[in-house]
Amino acid sequence: MTTFQSFNLPSFLLQSLERIKIKTPSPIQSKAIPMAMEGHDLLASSQTGSGKTIAYLLPMITTLNTSQGRTALILTPTRELAIQVKDSLIQLMGKNPSFKMALLIGGQSMGQQFAQLKANPRVVIGTPGRIIDHLKRNSLKLNKTGFLVLDETDRMLDMGFSQQLDVIVKFLPSERQTLMFSATMPSNIIKLANKYLNNPQRISVDLKAQPAPKIKQRAIYIKSTEKFPQLLKELNEREGSIVIFVKTKRGAEKLAKQLQAQNHNTDAIHGDLNQNKRTRAIEEFRKQKSRIMVATDIIARGLDVPHIQHVINYDLPSCAEDYTHRIGRTGRAGAHGHALTLISPDDSRKWKSILKTTGAQMSA
Repeated sequence: MTTFQSFNLPSFLLQSLERIKIKTPSPIQSKAIPMAMEGHDLLASSQTGSGKTIAYLLPMITTLNTSQGRTALILTPTRELAIQVKDSLIQLMGKNPSFKMALLIGGQSMGQQFAQLKANPRVVIGTPGRIIDHLKRNSLKLNKTGFLVLDETDRMLDMGFSQQLDVIVKFLPSERQTLMFSATMPSNIIKLANKYLNNPQRISVDLKAQPAPKIKQRAIYIKSTEKFPQLLKELNEREGSIVIFVKTKRGAEKLAKQLQAQNHNTDAIHGDLNQNKRTRAIEEFRKQKSRIMVATDIIARGLDVPHIQHVINYDLPSCAEDYTHRIGRTGRAGAHGHALTLISPDDSRKWKSILKTTGAQMSA
């Protein structure tokens, strides 16, 4: 069996992994870490919740720990994912990190970010738009970047960040190590890899859009007018933290208010909230001060809260990949989870397509 001890990691990282109770490498970690530690560029694909953040943070920290002049840049498609990566990095580095980091995302104070950059961070984590803002202002220098991570690359392309990525890469040294992670591997990802990566090692783990095996999935065929009463019934019968996914920002606000009126401790998160409100909502949910989070797909990839026991698709996602990412918010790190999907008559054809693509098995 592969162990973290076999990767020749610094002792403080092994101690951190033990402290946060990560004992055995996941399949993507077992494949990616040794290759990254050898200095290879990587083109890696794995399903949501597979542990890819640890798969690139461990080699990155090890590299920076032994190369004093080098810095690292981690690009993510969303603010939430960037914050999650920052939190994971803090967990691994411990209370007294040997190098500073900067979080550059929209919706936060530029002054605060200027201060972080003036402290000469070794790691910069950010979203493409805000990274370019700092490059244009000359407040961010990338000429010493020796380690680049593109996280959720398929999502970045879906969100239209292709041109921004091209701009950012022009500021980077040509000699660097680049790790590209993606949940799927469509042709545009391969094309991008050919531009940015140097003779990369290819890694594929669970490439098909299959949900984690310990998630118990269930579907209910129901009239649209019966959805809310059915949702109330389901919430009253369940224990633990719950994420409810809806299609639209307006729908998230409306459903959250309806549930609050029924005395359910509920918050909403969507793209129209400013960053402070989004961060507060996630922290309240993470600390279990709110039990239910009503959300759009903005958090379908960027939310890692281990205590989420249930995901409910109040509205059907647009495709199989989004379905897999949504229900992947539960059953994290090998835990058991439950996923329920409410299917109205108009959703039948789309639902059949999702079932065919994912091979999902519904329980009674």
